[in-house]
Amino acid sequence: MRLGILGGTFDPVHIGHLIIAEAARLRLALDRVLFIPTGNPYLRTSQPAASGHHRLAMVRLAIQDNPAFEASTVELERSGPTYTVDTLRELRRQRGPEAQFFLIIGQDSLHELRRWRNPEELAAMCTLVVAPRPGVAPMPEDAARAAVPGATARVAVLTSPLVGISGTELRRRAAAGMSLRYWAPSAVEEYIRANRLYHEGTQPTGGQP
Repeated sequence: MRLGILGGTFDPVHIGHLIIAEAARLRLALDRVLFIPTGNPYLRTSQPAASGHHRLAMVRLAIQDNPAFEASTVELERSGPTYTVDTLRELRRQRGPEAQFFLIIGQDSLHELRRWRNPEELAAMCTLVVAPRPGVAPMPEDAARAAVPGATARVAVLTSPLVGISGTELRRRAAAGMSLRYWAPSAVEEYIRANRLYHEGTQPTGGQP
């Protein structure tokens, strides 16, 4: 199985995430794309505004009409800091030795890869799929490969449409009571309204996924 892996806080999940996942699925003939909400990412200085319970629920709503998309709780179920290399090890245990992993990351994250835990092992376990970012010049595959620790890294660069939507702006709009139409799937917008997520003074709530 050719398995795409798209991690993120998904706070909240939005149209840009779905476009990148579908672009990777088509470009690399992926059988499935896993959406993995992060638990406690060690390079992030602040915690997500919504709980893991809510972020997972929003991902499931966003992908419900695409049978090639799947939500995973692998990081939400892990205690302590979240390291991508540990996630890939656990997915290898779950999916077996025949699964081929394609880790989808933003071009900005590529430059941070050397700061990740065991970057050489991570690069050896998967093909790195580099998604373009608004305001960042596209990177050719040879340059992307050179940025990855380990000379044998497998790298693919996506040419998906650039969608400049950020979770920060979505949370601001939700807090102000503004429409999220065409920014997030309608089911996600309805979930945010029903649960009063991102409203000023609202604390993250929810139990385990």
